[in-house]
Amino acid sequence: MHPEVKQDNPGRCPKCGMDLVEVKEKGTGSLDQGHDMSAMDHTEHHRRMAEDFKRRFFIVLPLTIIVLILSPKIQEWFGFSLDFPFRNFALFALGSIIALFGGWPFYSSARDELRSRNWGMMTLVSLAVISGYSFSVAATFLFPGESLWWEISTLVLVFLFGHWMEMRAVLGTGNALKELAKLIPPTAHKLVGKEVKDVQTEELVKGDLVLVKPGEKIPVDGEVVEGESSVNEGMITGESRPVEKKKGDKVIGGTINNDGSLTIKVTKTGSETALAQIMDLIRQAQETKPAVQKLADRAANWLTITAIVVGSGTFVYWFFVNPQGAIFAATLAITVVVIACPHALGLAIPTVTTITSAIAAKNGILIRDMAGLEVARRLDYIIFDKTGTLTKGEFGVAEITVFDTAEDTEVLRLAAAVEIHSQHSIAKGIIEEAKKRKIAFTAAHDFKSYPGKGAEGQVDGREVVLGNLAMLEKKGVSLASAEPHIASLKDSAKTIIWVAVDGKVAGALALEDSLREESKEAIKKLHELGVKTAMLTGDKKDVADEVGKKLGIDTVFAGVLPEQKVDKVKELQSKGHIVGMVGDGVNDAPSLKQAHVGIAIGAGTDVAIESAEIVLVKNNPLDVVKVISLSRKTDAKMKQNLAWATGYNVLAIPAAAGVFISWGIRLRPEYGALLMSASSLIVVANALGLRKVKL
Repeated sequence: MHPEVKQDNPGRCPKCGMDLVEVKEKGTGSLDQGHDMSAMDHTEHHRRMAEDFKRRFFIVLPLTIIVLILSPKIQEWFGFSLDFPFRNFALFALGSIIALFGGWPFYSSARDELRSRNWGMMTLVSLAVISGYSFSVAATFLFPGESLWWEISTLVLVFLFGHWMEMRAVLGTGNALKELAKLIPPTAHKLVGKEVKDVQTEELVKGDLVLVKPGEKIPVDGEVVEGESSVNEGMITGESRPVEKKKGDKVIGGTINNDGSLTIKVTKTGSETALAQIMDLIRQAQETKPAVQKLADRAANWLTITAIVVGSGTFVYWFFVNPQGAIFAATLAITVVVIACPHALGLAIPTVTTITSAIAAKNGILIRDMAGLEVARRLDYIIFDKTGTLTKGEFGVAEITVFDTAEDTEVLRLAAAVEIHSQHSIAKGIIEEAKKRKIAFTAAHDFKSYPGKGAEGQVDGREVVLGNLAMLEKKGVSLASAEPHIASLKDSAKTIIWVAVDGKVAGALALEDSLREESKEAIKKLHELGVKTAMLTGDKKDVADEVGKKLGIDTVFAGVLPEQKVDKVKELQSKGHIVGMVGDGVNDAPSLKQAHVGIAIGAGTDVAIESAEIVLVKNNPLDVVKVISLSRKTDAKMKQNLAWATGYNVLAIPAAAGVFISWGIRLRPEYGALLMSASSLIVVANALGLRKVKL
């Protein structure tokens, strides 16, 4: 897997030698529009690699069988004889075709490795094949003796087969982008006047009207202008329940319209769509390297050097120190070089990160930087911004207190009539309560707003003032009838809105920001994972403490201004904590960047958030638990792969060098190639096990 490889012009992948495949730019509606055209489609890249290795394998296979039949050693083992003039030259011709044609992908890649001074697997494979080939050519033309034609031919065949199988397995880890692209239907029902015209989805532009019938996929991001239906957004957000859509609601391209017809106005196309941005984030994640990848890269480089040194030492020992003949020494040396190929090390991390990014995306978790996910497993403190994260960010009326002869329905009606002019979340809560109680009201006249204090207006010829006590006192409102209640209401953890009518206080509305149903469970599960929690809020201390107590929060930071949030993150970091910050990707950007891991929550369709390493599509605190769980499971898979890839070499290299020959254990080059290929396949198979993980 080499998703980090990019170049401006067509050419070969410097790591595996195969032709890079350029992403073709499509029309306006295409998911690829606007992307960096130097990026190469690695799914197609690996598909072509698999096809090329397969083709070469089946061409080399019959030639290798002929070489085996003609080889004296094979004839001796199986007790038959097939000799004819120029047999050695026939072996040379067949062996040359196999070595040159079958080994070409390895040689071209080795050349690029040498040019970049980044020796790796292809260098070792090429060194093994070329050494064996050169030895056999010399044996054929320069001095009589046994050659290695059948060993080299079998070695090339095994390498081709191993790489073919490996590429097939790797394709299984990298199909996430392909599957996401399939979500977009190829055609759409465009409305032109009163006619419905089927067009290619990529031909749609902003402002077009599109008809989506029941059961069909929504082709692009847009806004409902007519119709009602439920939409399955699970493939984008990870939400299992259908979402009801009506006029004015936004819809996401690639989601499924369930039971009603919708007319949609196109608002986003191409790279602007949510799906295109999600795909872009997955690409970014697959191109980023966690710290452990750098360790694996260094280990692979050292393993390459070790293979060359040990291989050379093996030949010297068995040819000069303990002479066993040139064939014996060369065979063991070649086996060492083959078996020590660091391919399993090269695959150990990228296969895991590729699968992880796909699993995360299916659960509404978008990883911008794999290094951030790697750190997430070590988080010991998570800071939540309260409003809109732990709470719904929607105020609801919890209680109405009335004074003198006023009635609660009348107080609510008058307050709603004034607040209908406001867009504040408190105003929306008051209006929603009036609608819930089916109280009819008309908009106030002469409306005036006093930010941070309150508002006033004329309702049915009566002067209505609402806000805090300071607002009422400034307006000269008499508070006599409310005196017995003022102290208790002021001490309440709720937000109090006082309502006065014609100069006298009539009632008080107690509002609170309702907690999300998932918040308490999320805090509990974080504690079970050994992670402490903190909450940031601008609320006064008593209000904040009550919320913190309800949720079981460990640390509550109250009265925090927006610009002070980053200081609270630094405060916990200064005490040695590994801190994660969960908040809005825009308003909390500084604190998200300051944290060890920034997690932007509730991004919805706006996933292009630069301030966070991880983006949560849904506004669900439980997804933070999923992030940490996925991080730990990903880390476990990485360590398992690294342990296998390195541990295998600890035993395999000495065995290949002939250390265990006295016990009758000797590895031939073709066996070494099989073991090397098997180790790579084991690493890929282990990574694929992540697909069974439930978050």
